[in-house]
Amino acid sequence: MIKNIIFDFGDIFINLDKPATLREMAKLGVTEISDEMVAVYHQYEKGLMSTDTFIKFYHEKFGTKNEDLIFAWNSILLDFPKKRLEFLKELAASKKYRLFLLSNTNDLHISWVINNWGVKLYNEFKNNFEQFYLSHEINFRKPDSEIYKFVLNENDLIAGETLFVDDLKENTDSANSIGIHTWNLIPGQEDVTQLFTKKEIQF
Repeated sequence: MIKNIIFDFGDIFINLDKPATLREMAKLGVTEISDEMVAVYHQYEKGLMSTDTFIKFYHEKFGTKNEDLIFAWNSILLDFPKKRLEFLKELAASKKYRLFLLSNTNDLHISWVINNWGVKLYNEFKNNFEQFYLSHEINFRKPDSEIYKFVLNENDLIAGETLFVDDLKENTDSANSIGIHTWNLIPGQEDVTQLFTKKEIQF
């Protein structure tokens, strides 16, 4: 029986345009993603690198202007459909499940969300969760199994009583490997509001 639900953020609640960042970065002369850039990104996403250092890396390597890089970096972020917030609020109000958020994100992205949504809406969303885990604040990132173990241990959760909802298969596969039930939601074909119609999930 599922007692706990862990939700991802991007393409679960907020819509994403995943190719947008590469598209906008290419306009700045960043046309190929090197291993060094991936390593920097992972460090930044784990909160092991400051925003200033992250921006400076691209400025020194590609000559990007700060505001241009920030615009390109945040171009992935789109809208937050109201129906998803209403679904979440109803789910939280039911008190049937312990709810958690677990997102790979970074300071620039979450700052954009707060500024774009406004503090009131952001807190209205955030307050539905018992814990709100952002990768850059806890120094872990998906799909590393340590991040799931961290959430389980911190909250005394049993893997077999926990469902994890994420749009990336590598993330759900990793969570599933340690016994967590998963839903690999496919954006554009499925919506988090359809959670309780998924016959594969035994609630």
